[in-house]
Amino acid sequence: MSLGVHSFGRAGLPRWLIEKVWGLEHAFERARASGKVEDDTRLRIFFLLFLFALGFFGLAIGATRSALFSDAARGGGLVAPVVGARGDLVDRNGKLLAADLLHYGLYIDPREIWDPAETRRGLLAALPEVEPDRLERALRGNRRVFVVGALTPEARNRVNDLGLPGVSFEPEQHRVYPLGSTAAHLIGFTDSGGEGLAGAEGAFNSDIHTAAGAAAAPLSIDLRIQGALEDELYKAVAEFQPKGAVGIVTDVHTGEILGLTSWPTFDPNKAGKATDYARLNRAAASVFEMGSTFKGFTVAIGLDTGVATPESTFDATHPFYVGNRAITDYHATHAMLTLVEVFQHSSNIGTARLGEQIGPERMHAYFDRLGLTSPAKVELKESARPLTPRVWNEDAIASTSFGHGINVSPLAVVRAYGALMNGGYLLPLTIHKLEPGAQVTGPRVVSEKTSLQMLSIMRANVTGGSGKSANIPGLSVGGKTGTGDKWDPAARSYSHTKQVSSFAAVFPTTGGPQTRRYFVLVLLDEPHPGKLGVDPTGGIAAAPAAGRVIERIAPFLGVKRQTTLVQAIPVEQPSTEDQGEER
Repeated sequence: MSLGVHSFGRAGLPRWLIEKVWGLEHAFERARASGKVEDDTRLRIFFLLFLFALGFFGLAIGATRSALFSDAARGGGLVAPVVGARGDLVDRNGKLLAADLLHYGLYIDPREIWDPAETRRGLLAALPEVEPDRLERALRGNRRVFVVGALTPEARNRVNDLGLPGVSFEPEQHRVYPLGSTAAHLIGFTDSGGEGLAGAEGAFNSDIHTAAGAAAAPLSIDLRIQGALEDELYKAVAEFQPKGAVGIVTDVHTGEILGLTSWPTFDPNKAGKATDYARLNRAAASVFEMGSTFKGFTVAIGLDTGVATPESTFDATHPFYVGNRAITDYHATHAMLTLVEVFQHSSNIGTARLGEQIGPERMHAYFDRLGLTSPAKVELKESARPLTPRVWNEDAIASTSFGHGINVSPLAVVRAYGALMNGGYLLPLTIHKLEPGAQVTGPRVVSEKTSLQMLSIMRANVTGGSGKSANIPGLSVGGKTGTGDKWDPAARSYSHTKQVSSFAAVFPTTGGPQTRRYFVLVLLDEPHPGKLGVDPTGGIAAAPAAGRVIERIAPFLGVKRQTTLVQAIPVEQPSTEDQGEER
């Protein structure tokens, strides 16, 4: 039923209200006609008071409704969250890594501008970040346009003080990284719309959006460990001038990445101004021929398959031939070596002979089980796929046994070594902080016995082999050096001047398989001779840096120095005094 004129007058007002108004007006007329002016005045005052009271009553109802029943009250704030807002990121101890802060976008409406020249001068002086060309296009346009974003409240106030017509602001959320370049590759960055593009920002993009306004999302890194790792890596970079470098620290029992750095680095607050070269996460997105650090995998496979024992001997008196290719040692011993001595001297000959005994099928299967033939399992989207041999034959095994002919990411190496050091389980790496006491599971890839033997062999390499420069008294450090010549596509051969120097370290090596244990990897890509002018092998360039990192982070991890060190599994010590560096 249509109410029509029965309920509403022509002006759209309720008929009863119109009748009341006319009735009041007739009362005024009667008061004037009777000559009682005071009655007319009282009526008009009463009418005004009635209108004011009605208005205030309406405002009170509206305010009460907004306070008790509106969406703003239910949201716990005065305004709705800005679209694209993200939750905070913190380290494992709650230290702030990334946060959204209120910033402003500047807009210009040329139709409201009185003096374009004055506006141009004022904005360029107050905001150096404004692009002159973009400002000029805005001033010459015919509609309101966005000019620049991410302005701080201080910058907005500077512009407001100029009193320029046609210049306005709109609030926006802006991602801020208070520590600058610290852990930049692990934390990552977002685009201008608040979408994560790299690092943890990209890996946890949806979760961080969901967490906006909620509790901060903790990452696995410890800023104290991160700081020590970066400091020591940058010292090595300053000395050996490589084209790139990587440092990683992990907990071998949980897979948590406690520190990760890639050099060169960048400031995620200005990620768009950084080069692709600086933004590249070399720990996850780059692959390398790792050289002799791979000998740890070959030795572990030999032990686990029963092909060898620590006392097994290998003939390194002369080169080992695979077809027409001769495999030699960087520092030839020309001696029969035990398996432990092969590891300590980093003998290519002995390792290739061990690989031959293992065989292509078993070696390939173990590399698969150790995760070396697939991208490292970690949340980072940057995790790169390795380059592996097309055919796993005797020639491929001879090369991959000592880290040539296979390119993997540093994270893949860290993950595989973790399995050798934690009792034999291959665990996923993670950049998310796990709850204390969390039980992380993974497939068993080597036996517990093999794991304990590898801990002792790694320790023997630091006490009397190529890793001596990483030894830190009282911390029972074990490790393996690696120096891989880089392939030169132009010469179609391996270069003797460009190499990847690395050191894979574990501490402490004492105790059983459940002992709290940590892994450190330091890698320098194409280092140059240092002050002494010596060949920057893994033992020269990377091992000392790894040792210094371990010495600095041990207190943060609760690893105490021991006055008496006992090896987990006794191994035969080398009888040769020459403990030369490997290649």
